[in-house]
Amino acid sequence: MPAVVTTRRRRLSGLLVLAVLLLCAVAASIALGSRALSLATVYDALVCPGGLPLSCPATDTAGQIVRELRLPRTGLALLTGLALGMAGALIQGYTRNPLADAGLLGINAGAAFLATLSISLFAFTAPTQYIWFAFAGALLAGLIVFGVSALGGGKASPLSLVLAGAALTAFLQAMTNIVVLQDNTALDAYRFWVVGDVAGHDSSTLGQILPFLLAGAVLALIAAPGLNLLSLGDDVAQGLGVNLTRSRLIGLAAVVLLAGAATAAVGPIAFLGLIVPHLARALTGPDYRWLLPYSGLLGAIVLLVADTAGRLIARPGELQAGFTLAALGAPFFILLVRRRKLVTL
Repeated sequence: MPAVVTTRRRRLSGLLVLAVLLLCAVAASIALGSRALSLATVYDALVCPGGLPLSCPATDTAGQIVRELRLPRTGLALLTGLALGMAGALIQGYTRNPLADAGLLGINAGAAFLATLSISLFAFTAPTQYIWFAFAGALLAGLIVFGVSALGGGKASPLSLVLAGAALTAFLQAMTNIVVLQDNTALDAYRFWVVGDVAGHDSSTLGQILPFLLAGAVLALIAAPGLNLLSLGDDVAQGLGVNLTRSRLIGLAAVVLLAGAATAAVGPIAFLGLIVPHLARALTGPDYRWLLPYSGLLGAIVLLVADTAGRLIARPGELQAGFTLAALGAPFFILLVRRRKLVTL
C-alpha cells in the first residue's frame, strides 16, 4: 500500500511539473518569434487589446503580431500537440506496435486525399475552407480501417488494424498523387499542408477543431481502463469482462477525433505521435490512466518548443514545425531506441 501511495504521488508531481513546463512553453511561444519584440512590448500588446497608441505603448504592428499571429498560433500548437500526443499513445496501445502513429491507420492519408480533392473540385484556397473535408477524410479512413479489420472474425485485432491501415494508406496516397499531378493549385496547397505547420491560421481554426478535440479527449479517458486490460491479451481481457469490439471502437473513435481534427488543421506532424508516448511511458509506466494525460501534456510542450525553435533558428524567416520536429525527433528517437530498447507495450 505505501508503494502505491508513493507511485501516485510521484505521478501527480510529474503532472504538476509538466503543467509548469507547458506554461513556460506557452509564454515563450508568445514572447519569441522571427521578429524580435521586447517583453515589455509583448506585455503591452496583451494587456491593451485595443492597441490604441494613446492608451498603450505597444504599436499597432506589434499588437497585431502578438494578438493576431502568435496567440492563435500558440493556442493551435497547444491543442494539436495535446491531441496528437494522446492519439499516438492510443494507437500504439491498440495496435501493440511501438512504431505506430496516426499515419499507420490511414488517418493522415485520408485527410490529405479529401483536402486536395476539395481544393481541386471547389477551388478552395483558405485552410478554413478545406479543413472540413480533411477531417471528413480522416474520419472515413478510420471507419474503413476498423470496418475492414473487423471482417470475418468479428473483432478488430491489432494485426488486422495494422494491415488494413497500411493497405488503405497506400491506396489513398496513390489517389492523392493523381489529384495533385493534375491540378497545380491542389499541388501547391498539398505541399505546404503535408509538411505540418501551425502558422497561417487564425482563431477561427481553433473554434472549428475544439469540439472534436474535447470529445476525443473524453473518449480517450473513458477508453483507458479497458486498454489496460487489452494490453494483457484479448483472451485475458475478455475473461475479465471486457467487450473487445466496444472497447476498440471507443478507443479508435477517440483516435479519429483527436488525430483527425489535429491533422486536418495543421497537417501531419512527423514524429510527435511516435516519440511522445515513449517519453510518457518511461515516466509513468504502462497504466493508460496516467499515460494519456502525460502524453497529451508532453505532446503540447514538444510541439510548442519545436515551433518556437523554428522561428528563432531561421530569423528573419521561419522553419515549419514539421521540419524542426523531424530534424530534432529522428536522432532523439534513435537514441531512445538504443538506450531503452523501446519500453514494452
